[in-house]
Amino acid sequence: MPLAFDPEALPALGSDSHLPAVAAANIAPAAIRERFGAPPAWEPETKVERRFVDRAAAAASVLIPLVLRQELTVLLTQRTDHLTDHPSQISFPGGRAETSDADAVATALREAYEEIGLEASHVEVLGSLPTYTTGTGFVVTPVVGLVRPVFDLKPDPFEVAEVFEVPLAWLMDPSHHQRHAVEVGGVKREFLSIPWPGADARGQPRHYFIWGATAAMLRNLYRFLSA
Repeated sequence: MPLAFDPEALPALGSDSHLPAVAAANIAPAAIRERFGAPPAWEPETKVERRFVDRAAAAASVLIPLVLRQELTVLLTQRTDHLTDHPSQISFPGGRAETSDADAVATALREAYEEIGLEASHVEVLGSLPTYTTGTGFVVTPVVGLVRPVFDLKPDPFEVAEVFEVPLAWLMDPSHHQRHAVEVGGVKREFLSIPWPGADARGQPRHYFIWGATAAMLRNLYRFLSA
């Protein structure tokens, strides 16, 4: 579904540099395991986007893959530009639930395998965040897991244009979270972005614009880890 606006062209209304970054000790693998084992009292910042399509809600799951590098990274995908839902956007691997899936975790692991070839045997599932309902009508369960290298990814070329990793520390620093607003069809829409000045698979500098549902779920992860 093509967007009625270019999110990257919209000015940032401000960042959240007044909020502290998650401390390095709290984004170590052992600390995140402990946090999911005994979750604190907390509330997600955003749970439901303003709907802009008229269709029945559908259950879906994504995997938030925390890769066990020297410092944790988050594995993300760039969707191809011809997809019906969220074309060209940066996303977590995931998708719509199927009746054969035992639960939301099974959906996330199946979709991650089908989409990028990530074997479930490489994933240590830690738990899930509260559901996030997108403007396109998907009720998404974000499943968080630690991913053990070395893995051999095989992205589906129909769905995935690129797979890349971003340091978790960068994403868990609200000074990198930008706020935007746009009016479409007389309705104001607000969203977050987390731009990342990274490099592509050839090592060439590249600007990645993480926004919308992906940025919002990362923000909810920030709230969970900093609670």
